[in-house]
Amino acid sequence: MKKEAVLVIALTLIIAFMLFLFFAGNKESKPLRTLPYFDPKDYSRVKKDVHHVIPAFSLINQYGKTTRQEITNGKVYVVDCFFTTCHSICPIMSNQLVRVYAKYKSRNDFLILSHTVDPETDTVAQMLNYAKEHGVTDEKWLFLTGNKKDLYALERKGYMLTLEEGDGGVDDFIHTQNFALIDKEKHIRGFYDGTDTLEVNRLITDIQLLFDEYAYKERGK
Repeated sequence: MKKEAVLVIALTLIIAFMLFLFFAGNKESKPLRTLPYFDPKDYSRVKKDVHHVIPAFSLINQYGKTTRQEITNGKVYVVDCFFTTCHSICPIMSNQLVRVYAKYKSRNDFLILSHTVDPETDTVAQMLNYAKEHGVTDEKWLFLTGNKKDLYALERKGYMLTLEEGDGGVDDFIHTQNFALIDKEKHIRGFYDGTDTLEVNRLITDIQLLFDEYAYKERGK
């Protein structure tokens, strides 16, 4: 075979390989996995893809402003329960959430909502001090208070952060280490032990998976 022919074949193969790399690199890849949906055990859906939706709420944040469900529109967010005078699991959970907050606070489609379980103690001023202690000075991480019955109904029935039953009365108390991950459609997509570093690592990864899933859907439009 003549040298010229060999050279042509070699150049053709090189060009073909470069084109393959180009198109492979620009191909819109689907996320490696998608997160499951979490619904109450007694939840009944009319259609297969209809899932439990977080109900409407109206609470007060650490800045004394009313926070309604609309603030979560178009956002991926994490929720938990806490109280400012807790000396057991809450400080651990809040410190773990600092990691999540630092990772995603630059995004306009991300939010953290921490709901007090002790609204009588956790005044706006008390929550503001608690927020500042954790380096929070914006509205990407909100600490929320309100009527105890409303808070407890939301934490139990809305976010399913605890399986323990209760009426939100004087003797009722919620103390759970669970975090929940909520997608932009207000569906629950994951639960995590907020006292476990590995579990919170998984939460951080799953948040990115959700963002990747939305990015993939957006590219496909």
